[in-house]
Amino acid sequence: MTTPTNTPACHFTFSDGLRVHRMGYGAMHLTGPGMWGPPDDPDNAAAVLRRAVELGVDFIDTADSYGPGYNEELIRTALHPYPEGLVIATKGGMLRSGPHDWVRAANRSPYIAALGRPEYLRQQVEVSLLRLGLDRIDLYMLHRIDETVPLEDQIGVLADLKQEGKIRHVGLSGQPEVTVEQLERARQITEIAAVENLYNIADRTGEDVLLHTETHGIAFIPWFPLGHGDLVGPGGVLTRAATRYGATGAQLGLAWLLRRSRNTLLIPGTTSVSHLEENVAAAQLRLSDDEWAEVELLCAEAAPWRPTAHIKQGADR
Repeated sequence: MTTPTNTPACHFTFSDGLRVHRMGYGAMHLTGPGMWGPPDDPDNAAAVLRRAVELGVDFIDTADSYGPGYNEELIRTALHPYPEGLVIATKGGMLRSGPHDWVRAANRSPYIAALGRPEYLRQQVEVSLLRLGLDRIDLYMLHRIDETVPLEDQIGVLADLKQEGKIRHVGLSGQPEVTVEQLERARQITEIAAVENLYNIADRTGEDVLLHTETHGIAFIPWFPLGHGDLVGPGGVLTRAATRYGATGAQLGLAWLLRRSRNTLLIPGTTSVSHLEENVAAAQLRLSDDEWAEVELLCAEAAPWRPTAHIKQGADR
């Protein structure tokens, strides 16, 4: 098997010149059952992280709520001292109360509860710096917008920490998803370098935010990039379609996201070294316009519960 590597054509460059490969890695699953506690096999988890770096991955996504805390600590244990150019993005502002449990906001189920009080966010940045062994976090994202706290206060404290040199870039993450209006409000307070929203080939309800980030040179980080089992599970639509191209369903879904926009920055997660290698190799997958149109149509037909009127062919960029 040829060792897959990222290629120079697959980079995203932030406004200050910070450049990363667009095929990153999401570390969330390197935790215990229910995203709680340390992983069952810490050696394997460390091996996955080290192999990612060997393959050229230089963007790793984590959060203080993964573990909670254990995920950040694992990254430090496996990779510190960090290789030059490695960017670790982390997030804060979301609550946990136990395995499988992401605290729900009162009267807003199924939305996940946020805690955006400035003093709490400041504490969490300091704790993440300590766990990761960093003096500055290259990308720190507000994990969820807290509707009970003025957005100006939540983004304001992150802007202050940026001024203090503890954060390099500020981003937003959402569930419910970050809207264009929220993004623009945040941009009035400080530069927003990235938005992390749900987005994949079968669920493109966040198309307006993606297009907005393109216009303003903001990284768009799709979470849940491979959708659900109907896409990449056994018999999934992408799994079936991929066989004709000598690829896996996951590779097809990831390659589509890379193709969809020059601003997408991917963070597929896995606990398997072999799956990690397959995911990274997706950056090399090339299909014709007609083949991509066929794949998109198959996904639209397999997910009738999603709006498809806005689905259109992405340019090969």
